[in-house]
Amino acid sequence: MSILENNKMKKAVLFGASGFVGSELLLKLLNNPIYEEVTIVVRKPLNSTHSKLRILIGDFNSMPGLIEKISADTVFIALGAIQNSRQNSDEFYQIDHDYPVIAAKILKENGAKSVFLVTAAGANPNSKFRYIKTKGETERDIIALDFEFTHIFRPTMIVGNRKDKRPFEKIGMKIWKLIHPVFIGRQTDYKEIDAKEIAKAMNNASLNQTEKVKIYNWKEMKFYSNSKEQITLV
Repeated sequence: MSILENNKMKKAVLFGASGFVGSELLLKLLNNPIYEEVTIVVRKPLNSTHSKLRILIGDFNSMPGLIEKISADTVFIALGAIQNSRQNSDEFYQIDHDYPVIAAKILKENGAKSVFLVTAAGANPNSKFRYIKTKGETERDIIALDFEFTHIFRPTMIVGNRKDKRPFEKIGMKIWKLIHPVFIGRQTDYKEIDAKEIAKAMNNASLNQTEKVKIYNWKEMKFYSNSKEQITLV
């Protein structure tokens, strides 16, 4: 479904707009002339104003009621829990699995055709590692919803300038910058990528959808972040 072949203006819903990737993606969507309206669901107001932007304030518990009457063409999900010692397993699973799956299910029932989801490299529902296992289960359950088009983005270390302070993650980024050049060949899926590049890739990929389920690893995200597809509205 190429945007160039369909001049209908579209509506998008974004979850995770206050996050690292989500905040960059929001800017891309608001500047994309294809989208006439961009709805975001956040826990607290953002310092953003735009004629196309619609902000809904809510959390996991109130989200179903907020979006049950929203109609959109495309769903973007860039949610992710902050991993720390104070967070219990239920909270992590709720944010990384339940929230995305419930949101996607409701919006598909309301007519959404496409879903774009950020997970993680190596996502596998059979993994012994909680993080990778949860991401894999989220992918599995969203694919099972049977959207016309499902796009899954699998970054490893996401780099860039965060607004919030995460000292342990900053240390991890420094270490990653030292070791990531060794990842070559098939291991390129585990190279670092900037949050802005992921956002660009998601935005650009939404302009030309042909595969029912498409996985974007490092190589594909880099390709789509550099693509220069022209948008023509008739």
